[in-house]
Amino acid sequence: MTKTQTIRVLLVDDHEVIRVGLRTVLSQNQGVSVIGEAGTMGDAILQSQKLKPDIILMDVRLPDGSGVDACREILGMLPSTRVIFLTSYADDDSVLAAVLAGAQGYVLKEIDSGALLEAIRSVARGQSILDSMVTERALRWLRGLHDLPATPGTDQLSSQEERVVALVAEGKTNKEIAVALGLSDKTVKNYLANVFQKLRITRRAQAAAFFVKRQG
Repeated sequence: MTKTQTIRVLLVDDHEVIRVGLRTVLSQNQGVSVIGEAGTMGDAILQSQKLKPDIILMDVRLPDGSGVDACREILGMLPSTRVIFLTSYADDDSVLAAVLAGAQGYVLKEIDSGALLEAIRSVARGQSILDSMVTERALRWLRGLHDLPATPGTDQLSSQEERVVALVAEGKTNKEIAVALGLSDKTVKNYLANVFQKLRITRRAQAAAFFVKRQG
């Protein structure tokens, strides 16, 4: 994207007041144009197909699904579109899921308007942007790739445990995993406890790192 091109932005957040505030801030700046809004995962996907935005500013959690799932699906259809997560959530699982889904930015809603605009411009230029708090978590996760046991007993994982780990790597919560596999929350917790014991790990991020390392 050249300096003279207008950056076309789609806003995705289930809170109208957030979208209105973002539209107000962004519309005051030349070179950035808000071309649409969505309040749900389904609408985000439809609006993305229709409008083909350069940048999508999206929350991690949406009423009908996950922003991460929306990101993965949208980028599968529109690889040139770039996604920035603008969210209140800075937990390891959310950050990891966003990175694995292909997001180019992850910033917290505490960000000031100037920094947000610069993040949008930077991502439009092809850079990746992470909030400082998020960067610390991402680096911790990357270190987890090297901290995994050399021989974690992967052959001991059952097929169902393998499926659970794969969904953890997608950033799914226990509840979402339970729905996806037709299990109870308690059963998912039991599977994860078994996985942690077999792989000799203690955190979900390590389980996701194990999955990514093995896939790679």
